Amino acid sequence: MPAHNSPQVAMVAGETSGDLLAGLLLDGLREKWPDVRSFGIGGPQMQERGFDAWWQSERLAVHGYSLELVQKLLGLLKVRRQLREKLIASPPSIFIGVDAPDFNLGLEGKLREAGIKTVHFVCPSIWAWRADRVDTIRASADHVLCIFPFEPELLARHGISATYVGHPLARVIPMQPDKLAARAQLGLNADDQVLAVLPGSRSAEVKFIARPFFDAVAILLQSRPALQVVVPAVPRQREKIEAMARECGIADRVRIVTGQSHAVLAACDCTLIASGTATLEAALYKRPMVISYHMHPISWRLMKRKQLQPWVGLPNILCGDFVVPELLQDAATPEALAAAVAQWLDAYSRQPDRIHTLEKRFTELHESLLRDTPKLAADAIEKILADTKG
Repeated sequence: MPAHNSPQVAMVAGETSGDLLAGLLLDGLREKWPDVRSFGIGGPQMQERGFDAWWQSERLAVHGYSLELVQKLLGLLKVRRQLREKLIASPPSIFIGVDAPDFNLGLEGKLREAGIKTVHFVCPSIWAWRADRVDTIRASADHVLCIFPFEPELLARHGISATYVGHPLARVIPMQPDKLAARAQLGLNADDQVLAVLPGSRSAEVKFIARPFFDAVAILLQSRPALQVVVPAVPRQREKIEAMARECGIADRVRIVTGQSHAVLAACDCTLIASGTATLEAALYKRPMVISYHMHPISWRLMKRKQLQPWVGLPNILCGDFVVPELLQDAATPEALAAAVAQWLDAYSRQPDRIHTLEKRFTELHESLLRDTPKLAADAIEKILADTKG
């Protein structure tokens, strides 16, 4: 096995968010070991840092319990088997699974049995749902890199070694976002009332969420004709989102932009947003939001059975309170969504203290997540490698 002073690091990162996290980790590893070699499954952020992608991270992109998952399952199992065999035949210094727990934990367990040190980056949300997964984590990972401050103590109770490394988004998003600059970038006026609509980045999310979101926008525009509505769309979903806007009769009333989600969140007064990582981004931008989600009824029933907390949105989970409203599944009617958004928009003039209180809560949240993630993660990896050598 290679010496730890020139490590060979096998990694698997799933989807865009995992690619971003892995890219930051590679920054820390390259700072510590300029000649580090990394390979496995990754995306463009990782490849920009010299990562050798044997498969692309987008291969791991699936959604819930949908038919898409079933269709991809056999292909994913084949990729995982081939990767496992390749790594066991030529062991790396360490394996790091970045997010994608359904794919990575099983792989980590097999590699660990073969004597390869394993790290899982991003603790699975055992505090929110699927608490039974803690046994799998303990069997699979020698160490877990955590992005939320309460997770290491939780894992320690179950005999799992972990390090809090901060949330990388807290470093990317400024503590005091420049709303005026973001509006200028998007061609919006300083005094516009701006709503950001984020219906998700996956195909299934757009299918189930975009329609009620856009119907809610149509309701809002009836009473607020001057409202500026901006929709950041990932390139692969833009055509579907544009088609949905046409179906809802608001195509000429909304501005759909490719990417630029951070600029849109910085520019907005409020966001109507699908539950997921984007809600944390909105919180770090200190923006009021209405969190919603809608999925196939079967997927929803399965998810509800395993839910451990009263909150679904990350801002509410991290604050331990319903600081922003959540309208989920059957409760996510266009009328209810529009009413919840209208309350935030009106609060700027009628309840400014409500806005200020929320901004204060989100600033405190931001501060708690702000750490030197690349360095802390690389330091933890270095310690594991040193222990292996010893």
